[in-house]
Amino acid sequence: MSHDLPPLNALRAFEATARLNSVSQAAEQLHVTHGAVSRQLKVLEEHLGVSLFIKDGRGLKLTDAGVRLRDVSGEAFERLRSVCAELTRSTADAPFVLGCSGSLLARWFIPRLGRLNADLPDLRLHLSAGEGDLDPRRPGLDALLVFAEPPWPADMQVYELASERIGPVMSPRFVGYERLQNAPANALLTEPLLHTTSRPQAWPSWAQQSGLDAKALKYGQGFEHLYYLLEAAVAGLGVAIAPEPLVAEDLKAGRLVAPWGFCETPAQLALWLPKRAADGRARQLAQWLKNELRQAP
Repeated sequence: MSHDLPPLNALRAFEATARLNSVSQAAEQLHVTHGAVSRQLKVLEEHLGVSLFIKDGRGLKLTDAGVRLRDVSGEAFERLRSVCAELTRSTADAPFVLGCSGSLLARWFIPRLGRLNADLPDLRLHLSAGEGDLDPRRPGLDALLVFAEPPWPADMQVYELASERIGPVMSPRFVGYERLQNAPANALLTEPLLHTTSRPQAWPSWAQQSGLDAKALKYGQGFEHLYYLLEAAVAGLGVAIAPEPLVAEDLKAGRLVAPWGFCETPAQLALWLPKRAADGRARQLAQWLKNELRQAP
């Protein structure tokens, strides 16, 4: 006789059948067929080398061995249910820590934070800002909101939210505004462009999508992060390149203009979380973010 524990599915089938005193009710509770429960009971009896049930009229009756196993398995499964419920409550009570870039946080997320808290009051969202140094695989983060291009990492559950759309923007305060506002896109080939080291591919990607030679672009003042780049554009220091959601409020308020519009890139704004740490709250957040991105600023 084996001294290893029986298969868990067989024990679950037995515990449910013994507790409910019915194979049919056990099958219904476990969301399987009557035959599946019967097969698991047979597996368990063969593993233990004893009979657990005997026929009693049209029903079943536990043997002495079955009574002993019912009492022990019932207590064990009840303790498992209790602990799992506590762990679930503990996870639900903990804040959901979301990492994102400072520019995304300041220019898109914070203006919508009140609405998110009202729509998802149980989420208890905590935001962590960073630039290129955030990784949901590390302790302290539950998920990451990021612009990135597929293919996605194999160990990540990725919720794609919206395609990235980027375009050149400038302020009416910029000294070249009158000259450029009605000029074709190729006028920017002679303009010293504001750029950021955190998104070096942005200008070349836009140029390619616009039918321009990316190698002909000229760069002016550079900034370490996108947030500073956009602040420089608002201050009238030159023409910058930006994702549309991050400048939508500035465009609406007239602080920036986008004479050449926006074009789609291969990148996506996506919510990442490790597959090993799947959290049901991420799906709620992803759906809220997707709906919010569909709406006008």
